[in-house]
Amino acid sequence: MRRWMDRALFGVGWCAVAAGAIGIALHFGAWQRRVLVLLASGASYFMIGAIVGLVLLLIARGWRSAAVAGVLAAATLWTLVPAFVPQGRAAGGPKLTVMQSNLLFGGADPAAVVRAVRDDRVDVLTVDELTDAALERLAGAGLVGELPYHYTEPTRDGGGGTGIYSRYPLRDTKKYDGYILNNISATMDHPERGPITVFAFHPVPPPFDFPAWQTEMRKTREILDAQRGPAIVGADFNATRDHTAFRDLLRGSFASAADQAGAGLLPTFPADRAWGPVIGIDHILLADATAEEVRTLSVPGSDHRALLSHIHLQ
Repeated sequence: MRRWMDRALFGVGWCAVAAGAIGIALHFGAWQRRVLVLLASGASYFMIGAIVGLVLLLIARGWRSAAVAGVLAAATLWTLVPAFVPQGRAAGGPKLTVMQSNLLFGGADPAAVVRAVRDDRVDVLTVDELTDAALERLAGAGLVGELPYHYTEPTRDGGGGTGIYSRYPLRDTKKYDGYILNNISATMDHPERGPITVFAFHPVPPPFDFPAWQTEMRKTREILDAQRGPAIVGADFNATRDHTAFRDLLRGSFASAADQAGAGLLPTFPADRAWGPVIGIDHILLADATAEEVRTLSVPGSDHRALLSHIHLQ
């Protein structure tokens, strides 16, 4: 019986190790094929297989196989653990609260959005999938009373609209060419820190138009690479931290607020399923600022959880 048990554990362990190896390859590969990029969305879950496999192989006393699994498990921990460990001390400058929310074709509950803004004293709100009707409903729910300055590029319907709301004045508004959906920025004049650039990005989902998503992520990287000075990005990138295209955005002056705060993987999508959310495609990025906390919020009527971050400017 013990022999058959060991064989079963050995086989299952190697299957788990194989899944872990696939996850590591998906995470680090600069994939150009749609199916592999979509699979990379869940690479972190695949990688956990290496740890499970190591445990099973040790129980089965497959020592040489366990040594191989141990290498992959170490690579998995090296890749995943930093997301759960705060990165350094918070900056000592003024404090801001930032919120990012995808409104699902404008159907998210406006009262819930405004309540979150009010309860958490949000200073900057970026929204995706903003429609003309949602713009009116948000105003009717009191959003403009909380965040009186705004730059919006809504659409009549669909998911193309985007907006920036602020507690402080906005100027130098810009809508970027070369995107299918509306991607925008504005300069916020903070009374203590001065000008801060605020971006609201929403590249097209890769399942719908994979070549466009690739092009738009590269264009976003070029825009952020050219940024000088403090900046805040609120975005539904349709990309997780397991995508090379997302990590490329962090190669310059920008950092992920979730990584800075050690908030973990923070799944945000799909939030309207009993089994979700499972992947984190909504992000807040910061330049010359540090996040001390990042968490998600449920917004009725949306298929995304919103992100809320308390940050300190440098």
